[in-house]
Amino acid sequence: MGDTSSSPSVRLPCPDTLTDVAEDRTLRHWTFRDPARVKIGSEAHKQMFCRMLLETHNPYKPAVLDWPPLPPDALERLCSLPIWDIAVQTEGRASIAVHTYAAQLRDLLLREAITMDGDEEARHKHVLSRLIAAYGIEIAPEPDYPPPRDAEWEWMRTGYSECIDSFFAFGLFRSAQESGFFPAALVETFEPVIQEEARHILFFINWVAWYRRIMPLWRRPWHSLRVAAIWVVLIWQRLAIARGIDAKGMAHDSNFLPASSGVIGEAMNAPDLFALCLAENDRRMSGYDARLLRPRLVPTLARFALRFMKPARRDTSSKQGDAGHDMDRR
Repeated sequence: MGDTSSSPSVRLPCPDTLTDVAEDRTLRHWTFRDPARVKIGSEAHKQMFCRMLLETHNPYKPAVLDWPPLPPDALERLCSLPIWDIAVQTEGRASIAVHTYAAQLRDLLLREAITMDGDEEARHKHVLSRLIAAYGIEIAPEPDYPPPRDAEWEWMRTGYSECIDSFFAFGLFRSAQESGFFPAALVETFEPVIQEEARHILFFINWVAWYRRIMPLWRRPWHSLRVAAIWVVLIWQRLAIARGIDAKGMAHDSNFLPASSGVIGEAMNAPDLFALCLAENDRRMSGYDARLLRPRLVPTLARFALRFMKPARRDTSSKQGDAGHDMDRR
């Protein structure tokens, strides 16, 4: 796939921390070194989205994260979130899917970037596992994560899935921050993990556009059918999750979006949630080169849905505060 002569970059060792100021800025702000116009599907386009992912990597290690002690009420709220089973399993499956696809690529630069994507997904799982252990959260036993038979299908399913899940996660996380649902120290520890998902989406959206553009014309209709089928699968899966049923038909209390939005923000309603997700999506993408394509489908659907939602007055008198303003100053 693509040019096999692309050489991987060399990454220098950096401090193993999530809070280092320079590393945090590197994670959130990046501009491609070539100021010229970049044509979608070109070698420069591939260089741009691959370099973005590689050069904004933060090499922290989950083992050195310091999980702050929580007061009893905050600990109870954290443990009550019905997301932990699905979150751990999603990251476990994602890391295997991404690594499997990366292993079959001949383009060295692309393989390095997608391998890093898989490494970061695996690291997210380790972060979640350490958080769960630190706070005594009970989850179901993990299943096995076998490598997928169709690596490209699973890579694309994972990417499109992140486009949906991270869009809402951005808003829910900010709501938890503003409302004080999570203590500030815990938010500061976990926040860069959320930002990494924004990078993954940005990389994937540009890979999709690049891959389709370099694809022979006769292959594009079949590729479009596969993408449409992936969206059907993703919609069905999210409807099943909303009913507390997993992909194997087993019932769980893992009602991620409805339950989490109800627990995290007392004043959160659908219009508020969608508006906050849109604002957070734009904010988290804003620091990267404007020539990189941004995700459009999920934000467009959210804006369309907002047109039919009745605005609700949001109570800002007690819990809003200034907890989230420091994020905007980065």
